[in-house]
Amino acid sequence: MHAPPSSVPASPDGTPAPVVQCDALSVRFGKNWALRDVTASFLPGAIGLLGPNGAGKSTLIKTLLGFIVPDKGRMQVLGLDVATSPLEIRARVGYMPENDAHIPGMNAVSFVAYCGQLSGLPPADAMQRAHEVLYYVGLGEARYRNVETYSTGMKQRIKLAQALVHDPDLLFLDEPTNGMDPKGRDEMLELIRDLAHNKNVNLILSSHLLPDVEYTCDHVVVVDKGTVATAGPIKALKGHRGRVYELRVKSDQDRFVQVLRAEGLDCHDTDEDVIRVFVPEGHGETSTGEGSPTHDAGARALFRLAAREGLQVRHLRPSVPTLEDVFAHAVGEA
Repeated sequence: MHAPPSSVPASPDGTPAPVVQCDALSVRFGKNWALRDVTASFLPGAIGLLGPNGAGKSTLIKTLLGFIVPDKGRMQVLGLDVATSPLEIRARVGYMPENDAHIPGMNAVSFVAYCGQLSGLPPADAMQRAHEVLYYVGLGEARYRNVETYSTGMKQRIKLAQALVHDPDLLFLDEPTNGMDPKGRDEMLELIRDLAHNKNVNLILSSHLLPDVEYTCDHVVVVDKGTVATAGPIKALKGHRGRVYELRVKSDQDRFVQVLRAEGLDCHDTDEDVIRVFVPEGHGETSTGEGSPTHDAGARALFRLAAREGLQVRHLRPSVPTLEDVFAHAVGEA
């Protein structure tokens, strides 16, 4: 399988133009705002659209595809205005929806070829491409089976195949690992990572699963309650100044979390009864003889807080910031 070169126009200064641009985008269903003044740029490459269920991710994708008319705001996809060029945009993007979208009674290769024809490919080219992409996603041996006989994981793969069949300039992947077992999920993430990093396909991966986004994407846009909470390169967002520590305290761990938050520190519990706490640069620092901060000033500050509250620290070690820390801080869970 060969991906096409990106046809996204560059900015006047030579920097890559966004593949998607949203400006003050708002969508309302009845009295509820699904999106509220969303302004975001999605640069070329692999971008994670991250947020909890109900945050507005699927609504944003469907609006960008022209399926939903926004109440206000402007959108551009691949340099084209969504309001005036929706069909041209759809011919150049691939869409892997969250829900099943196959046609009962069709085998896989016929279905994918049909999707290729709907995207503008001649019938012979569509059939050839259908065989190619089905082998690429791991369905080559099952391509003559009817799609309704497929397992959940196989149906996810065929949704990816139909999104790829016409060599799109941009992929929208909406919860691509939904319902997959651990092995199938890992294989799907490898496919997405290969598309983004080896075949140079621009893609937007919508997911509520932090590991999926961190493994496959370089940039992230975090949405919560219909608004953008934070956005940027994952490495930069994880590299905020300061240190992350993992710690356990004896007995009243919930109270210590409250103490930490009262001190203005970002922290959250994990599934393993470990508190992850971010200590910003300069918090509680003391100086060495040369006037520079001590290396373990953050740890000393945490020990002092625990001692003040009469709590015993059972475990403490420095860690590295993760996307989970960024996400928790962005959506107000820290």
